[in-house]
Amino acid sequence: MSAHRIFLLSPANTGGKRAGLLLNDKASFPLAVRLRSGDGAPIGEVFSFLSGLYFRGKLAYATAFERAADATGSLVITSCRGLVPTATSIGLEDLREFARVAIDAGEPLYTSPFAADAKRLRTRVGPDADVVLLGSIASDKYVSVLADVFGEHLLFPADFVGRGDMSRGGLMLRCVREKRELDYVPVAGSLRRGSRPARLIPVRARRSPRDPAR
Repeated sequence: MSAHRIFLLSPANTGGKRAGLLLNDKASFPLAVRLRSGDGAPIGEVFSFLSGLYFRGKLAYATAFERAADATGSLVITSCRGLVPTATSIGLEDLREFARVAIDAGEPLYTSPFAADAKRLRTRVGPDADVVLLGSIASDKYVSVLADVFGEHLLFPADFVGRGDMSRGGLMLRCVREKRELDYVPVAGSLRRGSRPARLIPVRARRSPRDPAR
């Protein structure tokens, strides 16, 4: 078992409708107000708002199971700033900058800082550290950079194959509640697309013995 287990979280959509809510100068809900302030808000919290269940699941899961001796073990992939710790504060201008750069394997403004940070991470944690991608491996937008740096130590949850974003988010939140870590497999040589698995069985609230039968 590696001494380090680092999670890399795929980013939220910074150009969608929920981003528009945050970028509205007249927005009065707390997160939007904090983003306009000098202090900003943690990128993990902002992306959880933008993405909803999927990113919230990734953030909770990575926080619960990361294993890094000398620094954070949960990093967010960004469109133009490489890998950023989930607790890093950002503001509205940062969000606008993210939205201007496409997350595409052919976009150097995205891939250059991403690759540079991945190499720095590998130097910091060592060549045998496990790096787990919590994001899609169906395309090359993340894998093309990470596989070159981490090789067989780039892992992903096997249960992600075939699931949509909402299902992945729900699965990770359930694992956090159950204190159960998923099984990881190397990206290299793995099936990157597959049939959709059975839907998660809803978790029903436990009823006290004193509660009336329903």
